[in-house]
This record gives sequence, C-alpha cells and structure tokens, in this order.
Amino acid sequence: MKKLRTRKHAVVLNRSVGGDAVITVMLTILGIAMFLPVWYLIVTAFKPLGERSITPPNFYVIKPTLQNFIDLFTNMNSTWVPMSRYIFNTIIISVAATFGCLVLGSLTAYSLSKIKFPGHNFIFAVIRYSLMISSTVTGITNFFIYVALGWLNTYTISIVPVWASTLGLYLMKQFIDSNVSDEMIEAARIDGASEIKIYWSIVMPLVKPAWLTLIVTTFQSVWNAGASGYVWSEQLKTFNTAIATVSGVSSGAGSAAILLMMSVPIIVFLINQSKIVETMGSSGMKD
Repeated sequence: MKKLRTRKHAVVLNRSVGGDAVITVMLTILGIAMFLPVWYLIVTAFKPLGERSITPPNFYVIKPTLQNFIDLFTNMNSTWVPMSRYIFNTIIISVAATFGCLVLGSLTAYSLSKIKFPGHNFIFAVIRYSLMISSTVTGITNFFIYVALGWLNTYTISIVPVWASTLGLYLMKQFIDSNVSDEMIEAARIDGASEIKIYWSIVMPLVKPAWLTLIVTTFQSVWNAGASGYVWSEQLKTFNTAIATVSGVSSGAGSAAILLMMSVPIIVFLINQSKIVETMGSSGMKD
C-alpha cells in the first residue's frame, strides 16, 4: 500500500517531494526577481552621487550616505508650497477615502447579501459587470458629473469617487456570503436586534479579514495615486506630485522621497498580509 505524504498533519496527494522542490525553487526565483526593483530603489536612496553614476548600476552600496534624505528635506523647505502641505493632503485624502470606502462598501455588501429586497440580484450583477469597465471609458461622463456637482479642484474630487469602489464591495459581499450564515442573521432578528446592530456586532467581527483587506488595498491605491487631472491648485495636490518636482532637482533626493512614500503602504500590507490572503481565498478571486 502506498504511503500517504503528510505536511503539518494534513495528507498531501497532489505532488511528489520532487514536485514540491521544483515549485519552491521556481517561486523563490520569481520572488527574488519581483523584489529586485524594490531592493534597487532602497539601495539607490543611500548611494552617493558617484555610485549613482556607475554603469551598469550596482545592486549594492559601497559607501552609504544619508545625504539624499538631507537634500530631500532641504528641497522641501525651498518649495513655494511647503512639503508638509503635500504630506498633509496625502494623509487626509488617504484616510478619508479609505474610511468612506470601508463604511459604504461594507454596508452595501451586507444589504445585498442578507437583506432580500426586490432587485438585489440585479443590482449586484450590475456591480459585478462594472468591474470589467475601465475608468478611462467613463472619464468624460465623470468629468461632466464633477463639473455639475462643483467638485473640480477640491478635496472632494479625490475622496468621494473612491467610495464607489466596486472591487471592495464585491470582495466584502462574497466574504459575507461564505462566512455569515442566514440562520445566524435570522436568530439575531428574532431576538430583536436591528439591522445596524447585526451589521456592527455580528457581521463585521466575522468578516474582519475582508474589511482589513479593503482598508489595505484602498489605502495603497489612494496613497500611491498620482496627480489628479481634476485638481490644479498646488495647495490641494498630494506628495506624489511633489516627488516629480524633487526628482527633477536631484535623482538622489527623488529616490529618497519615493522610498519614504512607498514605505507606508508596504508596512500596512505586511501587517495585514495573512488576512488579505484569507480574503482572496474566500471571495472567489482564486477562480
């Protein structure tokens, strides 16, 4: 009788030891290849001018220096709009857009999943199909809407449209369907709990991986967003816009600025990466 392989007390039937080794090596190589650009950016941020001019470039630094960061903050203080204003705008827009997307996305997902009102299947189908439509296609229509609402060149234009993220809503809806039973919701209703009480005290704790994923993905998207074509006032632009200006003055300062900019979403992702994987596995995205 063939002996079954086990890994952490679970039976493994699909691959041999050799197959696992090959896949591990391939994934390791791919992981290193994907990490190389990030590593090069980190190294470049600490390179002096002489090492940045070497061709071909090195993936290591011989004499690390903090001069690039000093130049960055020096350039910050010499701009017409203080760099602190760009950072403030980025934080305000990222936090407000993420919070609104989480609240509206989770409430809508709960309604579509557990409140069987007329037309809920049709509404979710429209939301699902909207994932296939590029934002470029709706650009002109959105512009006319923003003009009519008077949102151009305001914080609102960078915040409110993010609240309508259909991808986050889709992930939340799928996760609620698979992790919150209808019997549990009905029992809470029989006990006299309101829909808001059920949503906050029962549903949200059970779908914590989903809304953590929504927070991380939305925050990363907004934080890394470039300059908006709907905003032309320098006092309303984000840090990404300032990076372009700093990079034009000094490539070293630009690398330091990009490193600081990307460190925040990377840290947020690393803290919540296990929850993100769990959400993707339960939402149907793997199919």
